[in-house]
Amino acid sequence: MTTIDVFNGDADGLCALHQLRLADPQDNTLITGVKRDIALVRQVQASPGDRVTILDISLDKNRDALVQVLDDGAIVTYADHHFPGDIPQHANLTTHIDTAAETCTGLIVNRLLDSAYLPWAVTAAFGDNLLSTAREAAAPLTLSATELEQLQTLGTLLNYNGYGSSLEDLYFPPADLYRRLQPHANPFSFINDDEAFRTLADGYASDHARAQAIQAERSTEQIAIFVFPDDPFARRISGVYANELAQDNPGRAHALLSDLGDGSFLVSVRAPLDNRSGADDLCRQFETGGGRKAAAGINRLPASELERFASAMQDQFKG
Repeated sequence: MTTIDVFNGDADGLCALHQLRLADPQDNTLITGVKRDIALVRQVQASPGDRVTILDISLDKNRDALVQVLDDGAIVTYADHHFPGDIPQHANLTTHIDTAAETCTGLIVNRLLDSAYLPWAVTAAFGDNLLSTAREAAAPLTLSATELEQLQTLGTLLNYNGYGSSLEDLYFPPADLYRRLQPHANPFSFINDDEAFRTLADGYASDHARAQAIQAERSTEQIAIFVFPDDPFARRISGVYANELAQDNPGRAHALLSDLGDGSFLVSVRAPLDNRSGADDLCRQFETGGGRKAAAGINRLPASELERFASAMQDQFKG
């Protein structure tokens, strides 16, 4: 019997899996990728009796592949907070799916484990830009303000590492970063002992400074659209910078478009924090779009669709 763990390469996916394997260590095969590489279930080659865990990946985008894995005889556990669409009914499938705007997969797993590794769930929530939710979840830990800030920074950096159009854009392939997290039951030991934390912090500081110099291409009371150049820094910083813009302007929706250099754009969308909904509805209007209510994206938006996107965004968030 093989244990296969399939997970999103962002902070939420990493922290969700890390909690599960702290509770139930396994010699596992990892399947992951950059944050936007969500069609991961098709990579699973399962045999009867194999145990497959799928975390923080839209079931809606992986339904056919999931059905194939189940037909191959695998026993599947699926935990996620994205729009699932129709969930297959199968004796070998257990789902834990909650699409509430104020949750994430790390928090879903935390509930399943009775908060056994709560600091990692808090880190996941911070990484998913659920700042108030993260602070509320952290209350039983009685952390100092400095410790809480450290978890927020770690969540941001783990999320930052997941963004890019390919693994070459990232500082660490997500599978490698997960292996570096594995020895650490407590996030603070990773922060203090693994040089990966400093590498990500330095990279983030450099990329963030460059992002701040870019002005919005289009800005109204309801929306703001930023266009970033064809450069690895832009692809790395896109998601976490969009989160920051959302925090700074909670009544406005934001889109950050990164030029892919081939006549198309990678798009990150954040719904207004005052009303965490609509981002997924907007992005699903486009061929490679998807996500969740508060935060969604489009993997490849042709330049010819820019005006349609801007118009659709204005309509989605007009109030």
